[in-house]
Amino acid sequence: MYLITSRKFLPLFITQFLEAFNDNLLKNALVVLITFKMVLEPSQNSQTLVTIASGMFILPFFLFSASAGQLADKHERTNIIKVVKVFELIIAILSAIGLHLNAVWFLIFMLFAFGTHSTFFGPVKYAVLPQLIPTKDLILANAFFSSGTFVAILFGTICGSLLIVSKFGVYVVSMLLISIAACGLIACFFIPKAPAPDPELRISHNFINETWRIIGYSRINRNVFTAILAISWFWFIGATFLAQLANYVKFTIHAESHVVTILLVLFTVGIGIGSFLCNQILKNKIKSTLEPYSLVAMSLAIIDLYFASKSMNFNNLSGLLAWQVFINMGAGFRIMFDLILIAICGGIYIVPLYATVQHESNGFYLARIIAANNVLNALFMVLSAIFTLALLALQCTISEIFLVIALLNIPVAFLLHKYLQ
Repeated sequence: MYLITSRKFLPLFITQFLEAFNDNLLKNALVVLITFKMVLEPSQNSQTLVTIASGMFILPFFLFSASAGQLADKHERTNIIKVVKVFELIIAILSAIGLHLNAVWFLIFMLFAFGTHSTFFGPVKYAVLPQLIPTKDLILANAFFSSGTFVAILFGTICGSLLIVSKFGVYVVSMLLISIAACGLIACFFIPKAPAPDPELRISHNFINETWRIIGYSRINRNVFTAILAISWFWFIGATFLAQLANYVKFTIHAESHVVTILLVLFTVGIGIGSFLCNQILKNKIKSTLEPYSLVAMSLAIIDLYFASKSMNFNNLSGLLAWQVFINMGAGFRIMFDLILIAICGGIYIVPLYATVQHESNGFYLARIIAANNVLNALFMVLSAIFTLALLALQCTISEIFLVIALLNIPVAFLLHKYLQ
């Protein structure tokens, strides 16, 4: 635990944790508002607006990642973080105004602004890590980052979903958005200086050409590019599970909404356990030996999840299962165990991949390589949505979609064993 109290690491960890929390706070509050509370025009459809909102958050990763990577390699990195956090505070204030005005399209634009903020923060936060943290601690630092990000996503999701529908929800969420952004801004001023590796870099504003160029940088080292593709595969799986979890609970296991929260908590705990367990197994060494085996283990857990879902007994069920009933069912316990095992495998899988990218990339353009990673991650998340829609169109159930992912994991594990050294 010495790292979390380190002067070089703690301010950066707090800054990135609060950033992930705020993103998900606004995103989920907006989804709930659109779905349940906002009075929409007759021509507006809540499902369409929710889809647009999700797309608007991801879009900046395609538009601005190249520029974000260039800026993080050209300028002193903590100064970039400070500018980004000021931008976040302004967005939070404007979002609070939008919430009070019940301005749906303005809030969707604010979600685009939050996505832009995350796009510029992502490359610099991962690029600054190997500058501040010794190589022997990179695995542990990434374990904290991964587990912290998922805890922030969980808290942001729960707070955004629950607080916005409370009596003074708009006021509470507004104050929370602004307070968290202000705390993140304060924390970032304690991050030590991190000099730019390439201050003479000429910024290209052609984002299409520059995006191809930064992807080209990532392909120079086969290990780095393989790790980036493997990270993107993780987000493909994660996006599919997280997007469909509510539908899985309601339509597959016929349980109430509190079960979604329970499963989200278990998933987050599992990621945290897996992240730190990975550090213990590798003994602080940056090695890519666990990924294929963790994917296979994940597949076995998903396959058991499929059969556990089918074993649920819905005889004499007049409504949705209460959470107390679900956790006391044998099949319910099995589902919870499988989900936490899936998450543990995910934590073991993802942490060494980020450390590999940071350690083996050329430091001269590390931020641009991380920006390329963000582009490919966003692309795989979009592909996950298309993949899910295609299987749903083929009349697949949610548990069958999960089963297909389990089967796809096997060839991916084989490829990683072959190409990731």
